[in-house]
Amino acid sequence: MLLSLLIFLPLLGSLVVALLPSSQRGQFRWIALGITAANLLVSGLVYTAFDQTQTDYQIGQQIDWITLSLGNLGSVSIDYLVGIDGMSFPLILLTTVVMLVGVISSWTIRERQRAYFSLYLLLTGTVMGCFLALDFFLFFLFFEFMLLPMYFLIGLWGGPRREYASLKFFLYTLFGSVLILLVMIGLSMSVMDPVSTALATGLINGLEQADTNVIRLIQAQLANGQIDPARIVHTFDFRYLADGGNYLPSSFLSLSGETFPLGIPARMLAFWAVFLGFAIKLPIVPLHTWLPDAHVEAPTPVSVVLAGVLLKIGGYGFLRIAWGFFPDGGAEYARVLAGLGVLSIVYGGLNALAQNDIKKMIAYSSVSHMGFVLLGIASLTAEGINGAIYQMVSHGILSAMLFLIAGVIYDRTHDRRIDSYRGLNHAMPQYATLTAVAFFASLGLPGFSGFVGELFTLMGSMQSAWLPGWQTALATLGIVLAAGYFLWTLQRMFFGPYWNRHETNSTPGTSSLADLTPRERWLLIPLGLFSLILGLFPNLIFNLSSAAVSEWLKRFLVE
Repeated sequence: MLLSLLIFLPLLGSLVVALLPSSQRGQFRWIALGITAANLLVSGLVYTAFDQTQTDYQIGQQIDWITLSLGNLGSVSIDYLVGIDGMSFPLILLTTVVMLVGVISSWTIRERQRAYFSLYLLLTGTVMGCFLALDFFLFFLFFEFMLLPMYFLIGLWGGPRREYASLKFFLYTLFGSVLILLVMIGLSMSVMDPVSTALATGLINGLEQADTNVIRLIQAQLANGQIDPARIVHTFDFRYLADGGNYLPSSFLSLSGETFPLGIPARMLAFWAVFLGFAIKLPIVPLHTWLPDAHVEAPTPVSVVLAGVLLKIGGYGFLRIAWGFFPDGGAEYARVLAGLGVLSIVYGGLNALAQNDIKKMIAYSSVSHMGFVLLGIASLTAEGINGAIYQMVSHGILSAMLFLIAGVIYDRTHDRRIDSYRGLNHAMPQYATLTAVAFFASLGLPGFSGFVGELFTLMGSMQSAWLPGWQTALATLGIVLAAGYFLWTLQRMFFGPYWNRHETNSTPGTSSLADLTPRERWLLIPLGLFSLILGLFPNLIFNLSSAAVSEWLKRFLVE
């Protein structure tokens, strides 16, 4: 039940905080800190039990939840099913770290603390559920419910245009959710649960008799039309949705591709619907416009969580659902998808270069760096996909650090404009040092995690049989642009004689800006060290993901 603890500890904590009387307001943040720290500890215990050589899901838990009769169409089964593999576990570890960082950075929240920390813990539990769920229905519940706390965290504690930003975030993500919902329904009616169907047809008398031979036999009977449709058990189980042998021959999303709505194969339409749903979340140009607004208006801790974790659900959805269930679509449109990734890399970099608001600059840099994730996945190579997973972990750490850095200066002056400052290294030397570390790590300096993630995605795209070399060459422009906007920001804000727009009447050479507090140092220094450690020892991530990625390619892709 370790994995269930990662979900239900935060959900229980959210309920406890919501029910505590106002007289206990001093305990709200401590409860949130304790629960997120406990989640980090639980993820450490899971790490000790995780078998890095195993390719299947592990440490899982399955409980029958809903079984509904569909009459002559059979029945549908929904389970509470959680588990992990090498593609999800690195993101779970990332989530536990970033959510703990977010709580500590929320320490200065003073207004409506009960609502804030209750919503924050609710968000923590639902994000965990997205990465742990192995039932599509359960995944969709967590994915959809995640909108609620995020909407209020931006809309109630954000900046002057918080209502606009929160509504835009909600509508964009809700549109993507509708597309995913339609595909989920189509999949469930197109796929059988081979084990439950074998029980329903009398092929076996108990679950203990289910083995590979039984599953192959029931799949052969399905392909030959030997199973009564009224006895077929439809499923949302990821394991069965990813196996082509479980698809009903005459179903809407059958592998035979006999259905052509709008003159396009149904499976291709389904792939694009799921892709668009998760592309909004990643986000990919031109579906990215909600992200800069959300980051600019969100409070610093919410920006940390949004960039550090929530965007990664889009990349995870690509791997687990879009490419996982529709590998034919991923292969058919590999060049187009890689082109969208390259477009995001270059367009996001150019926009970051033009920004004067430091949070907007970081937001557009996230669009650029997430483009590398799509490029790596579209390459359909082990290097590219491992690099994409690594890039998500690296970006999660570095983006959290970058938004904390933006929050430091905003807390002191309430001004995020880059041209409002000069020579901050004189007034805030510790802040300047850690900012330089974050900037150089993010632009891909060797030795830090940002370099490894971009290197492997580019290696994968260059070696891909699906992609032309010019796409990889164009993607490298993103590295040049990253050096441009990070180094230019560093030069404008930190070098030269000290000047602060808000201290025009102060004595020359003096500053009222305080350097980093102990709490800020405890947030920024570990994140910088994490990036350095992962950059020097990338196998800490690759050893987790490699076996699962190799099996994923073998199972779903035909070279």
